[in-house]
Amino acid sequence: MSKNTILTHQEIEHKIKRIAYQIYETFVDEEEIVIAGIASNGFIFAEKIAASLKDIANLNILLCEVIIDKQHPESDVQTSIPKEQYANKGLILVDDVLNSGTTLIYAVRHFLDVPLTKFKTAVLVDRNHKKYPVKADFKGISLSTSLLEHVNVVFDDNGQDSAYLS
Repeated sequence: MSKNTILTHQEIEHKIKRIAYQIYETFVDEEEIVIAGIASNGFIFAEKIAASLKDIANLNILLCEVIIDKQHPESDVQTSIPKEQYANKGLILVDDVLNSGTTLIYAVRHFLDVPLTKFKTAVLVDRNHKKYPVKADFKGISLSTSLLEHVNVVFDDNGQDSAYLS
């Protein structure tokens, strides 16, 4: 199967910076925000957004990894920090690809048990194949793809990140 590049490393870097500015504009009145990334690529993307935000904003940023079983998303969702640490703060839930919305909606449900000042979502690629009423507040790119196509996001240790369609 062939692979078509959707985003190059440079384009991903640009999307990250743009999303960081959008987050800063949305959360400018907050002193501390939580960036919660869905394991594993969502968390890597969250780390990259947090690093970009630190360059442009004077915000305290708390990173949180969200562990969810993507095969059985209805099972318990775990976070790398306790609920008390993100209560009454602004939170951005981050994933790499929004496909059917299943993973994101179950992760959102987990965070609804805790009072938050603001709650937004961010994805690098929005595929527009949603089964659930969930949307990305901040997105790098929207794609209309067939259900047979698959979007892969690769965050490379050598800095050669890419997103491609296969």
